[in-house]
Amino acid sequence: MELVAVVVVLALLEYSYFGLLVGRARMKYGIEAPATTGDPVFERYFRVQMNTQESLIMFLPGMLLFGYYVSATVAAILGVVWIVGRILYQISYVADPKKRGPGFMLSFLANIVLVLGGGIGALGNLL
Repeated sequence: MELVAVVVVLALLEYSYFGLLVGRARMKYGIEAPATTGDPVFERYFRVQMNTQESLIMFLPGMLLFGYYVSATVAAILGVVWIVGRILYQISYVADPKKRGPGFMLSFLANIVLVLGGGIGALGNLL
């Protein structure tokens, strides 16, 4: 489970970095808190952070469940796929929101496998 813990920490650091990018964009585009609109590029940075936060709600328990009930190594690999997907999502969303699909799908599919696999593993243990 140590690998799972390391990947979870990396995912949280990635989310924190996205928050720093929002702060930097806030200053660059003159968006004063608490405003979250005003410049399209700022709004893209903000949406990346918020969408990543929404995705973390499935990712974190999915990682832990899959790692515990199925395989910590496979959970860690899927977690890295999720992290890479979020990086691709961030880069593509900021550049052109219409191109965010591949990064979204990569992280979404990793989440689905983690959550379903963890749930099936837990059910298998119960039975």
